[in-house]
Amino acid sequence: MRTVYSSKHALRDSHSELHEGRLVRAFERPERAEIVRARVVAQNLGAIIPPRAFDRDALLTVHAPDYVAFLKTAWDDWKAAGYEGEAIATCWPSRGMPGGPVPNEIDGRIGHYCLASETAIDGGTYEAARASADVALTAAELVLEGDRAAFGLCRPPGHHAAADQFGGYCFFNNAALAAERARAAGHERVAILDVDFHHGNGTQAIFDKRPDVLFVSLHGDPLEAFPYFLGHANETGKDAGEGATFNLPLPRGTDYVRWGDTLDQALARIAAFDAGMLIVSLGVDTFFRDPISFFTLQSDDFADYGARIATLGLPTVFLLEGGYAVDEIGINAVNVLEGFGRG
Repeated sequence: MRTVYSSKHALRDSHSELHEGRLVRAFERPERAEIVRARVVAQNLGAIIPPRAFDRDALLTVHAPDYVAFLKTAWDDWKAAGYEGEAIATCWPSRGMPGGPVPNEIDGRIGHYCLASETAIDGGTYEAARASADVALTAAELVLEGDRAAFGLCRPPGHHAAADQFGGYCFFNNAALAAERARAAGHERVAILDVDFHHGNGTQAIFDKRPDVLFVSLHGDPLEAFPYFLGHANETGKDAGEGATFNLPLPRGTDYVRWGDTLDQALARIAAFDAGMLIVSLGVDTFFRDPISFFTLQSDDFADYGARIATLGLPTVFLLEGGYAVDEIGINAVNVLEGFGRG
């Protein structure tokens, strides 16, 4: 299995995250990608290649033009306003302020496009996010060209990013971009399996009215876990997309026996969908030591579920999402890929 990797991910090195009422070092940090890359090399998983360069139009298959333009200039505009530190949203439209024109002031514009204030924008965010999107699109291209599977070592992650909002450490929705690439290449149906601990709210929102992209997610119950306001079992899609969203929220302390049984339900739904390609949002923050999650999977479990995914027999694109137990992120992510390869 080939891995797509860009060193540009390190350009995003945000030091600020609002967590439990304090500004702490960001959980989503550059060493995450480097540790995964080192494990890919150590396990001889396959060649590591750089991404191809895709133009802005590729982003616009998923994201709103004004949002892309905002991300490109947000840091420069923040600094030009004389603000110190990293750019963090402080005010955004709420139920009592449904929104109007996008503010001119950069502090207001960040709030307009932000869904969660834990995610700061720093000087390298846009370029790193563009490179991450290129990684995802290149991995999709490898599979479209005939590889059984490919791994996009994406950083920053993507599944919380909506068409016109960032948050949850995500800026461009890598899984959605890969799915659109597959659709444009002729696959009538594409499935996205999100195994990250946190619900992929952005991916769901992008496709919830679409019958051609199935979104299936196993995640912490949104009554208890970020992003809180999406991901309930009764959300099954809207309008033409009714039935193409399948949420499987799970409670605090979920172990691999229950998680694995739930994965089997997810795989059965995907098998019935008759997709031509599978995109896996590969978050490994279901690990028992993850600092911002509450499932209890062990490292060997990741290899087992990789093998279960392989039973679908679908061309598969794996894209890195979350995983914040940094010391084990490489072991857990590569275990999934190795398990798939043996499956």
